[in-house]
Amino acid sequence: MAVSSSRLPRWAPTTSPSRSLWRWGGATDDARTGSGGTGWSLSRIFAWASGWRRRPAAFDGVEVAPTTAAAAVAPTPNRRWAGRDDDPGVFLTWEDVCVTAAGGGRRPPVSILSGISGHAAPGEVLAIMGPSGCGKTTLLDTLAGRLGPGVTETGFILINGRREKLAFGTSAYVTQDNVLMPTMSVREAMYYSAQLQLPDTMSAAEKRAHADVVIQEMGLGDAMDTRIGGQTSKGISGGQRKRVTICIEILTRPRLLFLDEPTSGLDSATSYHVMTHIARIAAREGMTVVAAMHQPSGDVFDLFHGLCLLAYGRTVFFGAASDATQFFAQNGFPCPHVRNPSDHFLRTVNKDFDEETVESSRARRKRAAEAIDILTHAYQSPAYSEKTMNRIAEMKGIGGAPFRKREQASFSTKLFVLTRRSFINMHRDIGYYWMRFGVYLGMGICIGTVFYQLGNTYSSIQSRCEVIMYMIILVTFMAVGGFPSFVEDVKVFRRERLSGHYGVAEFVISNTLSATPYLTVISLIPGAALYYLTGLTKGADRLAYFVINLCMCTFLVESMMMIIAVIVPDFLMGIIVGAGVQGLMMLNSGFYRLPKDLPKPVWKYPFYYISFHKYAVQGSYKNEFIGQTFPGDQFIEKNVTISGLQVLQEKLQVEMGYSKWVDIAILCGMIVVYRVVFFAIVKIAEKARAKQRGMRCKW
Repeated sequence: MAVSSSRLPRWAPTTSPSRSLWRWGGATDDARTGSGGTGWSLSRIFAWASGWRRRPAAFDGVEVAPTTAAAAVAPTPNRRWAGRDDDPGVFLTWEDVCVTAAGGGRRPPVSILSGISGHAAPGEVLAIMGPSGCGKTTLLDTLAGRLGPGVTETGFILINGRREKLAFGTSAYVTQDNVLMPTMSVREAMYYSAQLQLPDTMSAAEKRAHADVVIQEMGLGDAMDTRIGGQTSKGISGGQRKRVTICIEILTRPRLLFLDEPTSGLDSATSYHVMTHIARIAAREGMTVVAAMHQPSGDVFDLFHGLCLLAYGRTVFFGAASDATQFFAQNGFPCPHVRNPSDHFLRTVNKDFDEETVESSRARRKRAAEAIDILTHAYQSPAYSEKTMNRIAEMKGIGGAPFRKREQASFSTKLFVLTRRSFINMHRDIGYYWMRFGVYLGMGICIGTVFYQLGNTYSSIQSRCEVIMYMIILVTFMAVGGFPSFVEDVKVFRRERLSGHYGVAEFVISNTLSATPYLTVISLIPGAALYYLTGLTKGADRLAYFVINLCMCTFLVESMMMIIAVIVPDFLMGIIVGAGVQGLMMLNSGFYRLPKDLPKPVWKYPFYYISFHKYAVQGSYKNEFIGQTFPGDQFIEKNVTISGLQVLQEKLQVEMGYSKWVDIAILCGMIVVYRVVFFAIVKIAEKARAKQRGMRCKW
């Protein structure tokens, strides 16, 4: 099948001679040429923009395309974020890339990619295609420097002929999974991302206007005010989520864009429009686009400039996408006239289902394997492989100035934006705090009615201890209930962190600030209800301490769960681990077994002193019993009173060498330590990944 010469899909309406078919930029020519004419004004697309006299300089090039392909490759002037004017185009080359994964146990390593070479140029879209499991995503991750641990990589990957560390805003990666905050609307997700990525030299109105333009470009105008949604709430469709993910990554118009199956979940028409827009931006902005494609339609396939076809880790074809059909035909595998070329390529090199063939399954499998061998050997001929290597050599000699980190929002701006976004997310996610608040309030009332007005008898001493311990256990164990929501936040953080949107410090501080009001509310109201129902020691200062203690315990458990979330990202396993750690600490708190009775090795030293329950319980005991007197046990000795100090020292074995506020200070110190540990773990993991990547591959 010859490559279609039509620049529009077969079902598209005929272009009007008086009006451009494309509203964005007014270009009606093929996206690969970047040519176009005068487009509609912004006020005709957006009614709210009718009062604009002139578009901000920050958006030059977003809607108006240059007239030639050569002009499209050159950087567009008048950029508001620094570094854009002088950024060179990205000529990406890779030679003899091999990737192997550890086999595990005594099994040998598994080869994923073997001797892959290729290149990608500015203004063009390179498609990586192949059957499932052929190594498309692995190659994309290798080129983007995102391979995980346990994978060995060799080869030469160069940008403009040299090893280059891409700075913020220079490259972007759209993952296959759509990791977004489900409580945000499309508009909110884009606005917050724009405020994080774009520099402070742009006003808030300009950032919002730029985000609106990108949203409209991806056809999400009708869904702007719809929440993204997730597992527990309905929102936009999966295809729309994919487009939101793409919008977020192209906000800064990066020089190098990696796309992992950008059309998954999209219908054929939407896939075509999305890829047309990406190809149009690539031509206009001089962007280098590398996309792993699963099975593009014929119209989408026509948009590709280059094609890298893989089969089980080997290169079947690399070159111009328009030459692939001829390559297959010359080697005995012509494409039928009525078949999509991409379908034909994948059928030819896919041998996964050969055994299902009714007739001569063994011969059929041999023929499929033979087709792969024929095509891979044909590609190694000078007519194709040398052409690729010569082009790689040309790109390696281009050179150019190194990339500079573009300006982005300041630390304070990022902190404010993240805190506000996190606060709204916690407010809207019922599983984060509100469900816990309901359980805390209900259980507080239940405990208060069971232990209603304890009085001041000798038996009330034990009851007061039980109330205090039960409430502390409840709030700390129930804090694990918000772990699934926090895991989703960590996933968003990982994606945005890998893209360079903000750092670990901003995330930790913003999470702390946004969570504080909610933790205060869910501790204050249930704690106050329980306190007065049970008739614990009266006094505003004692109530305040009781509530602060509960708040510190909840805060501390959430800090501990942050560490578990980054180590054990699966929320079911994380809940099990978190509950186990809390159970271990609770066992050594001095309630179930008095401190002097604990075995000294391990259980008292060090577990007793590192258990936060110890300080929470003992601080509450001091708050409750100091200054109180109780009648003694009348069965032993009548008309005898016991002071609260005696209860603390003799019966409860509380350490009285420091005040109850020192216990609060220790809990605060533990919160800080846990959050610093979280910060350190993320930082160490990032450095280890970067070091491992540097050792694995010669860039």
